[in-house]
Amino acid sequence: MSDYTHVNLHEVEDQAPKFGLSPDLEFRMARVPLDMENAGVSYIRLAPNFRIPFGHNHKQQEEVYVVVGGGGRIALADEVRDLKHWDAVRIHKDTMRGLEAGPDGLELLAIGAPNTGPGDADVQQGWWAH
Repeated sequence: MSDYTHVNLHEVEDQAPKFGLSPDLEFRMARVPLDMENAGVSYIRLAPNFRIPFGHNHKQQEEVYVVVGGGGRIALADEVRDLKHWDAVRIHKDTMRGLEAGPDGLELLAIGAPNTGPGDADVQQGWWAH
């Protein structure tokens, strides 16, 4: 018998309303619904021209962001890079990062490992102010 979990990411609870960021941000964390033991995956959608109002890094978790729709920009420490469809960006745990959508919005998958559970992210409000 196979061991797997099947989840539709659009059916995972959107966390953005809990932080007052909806409808400009949609953030669906699927690590728990997928019963992931060693990694995590999230779906993130930003409305056109919306910039997430904080930056973050992690204590342990490395991440890869994969753009699955639209485009925009990502701030990585002191560098800003353009993002387009199917770009993949690996981000070291210590690197502060932030996202901004372009005129068509931005949709991405965020994949992280190891599975650290809650409390691994350090958030800095207003980090990307330029």
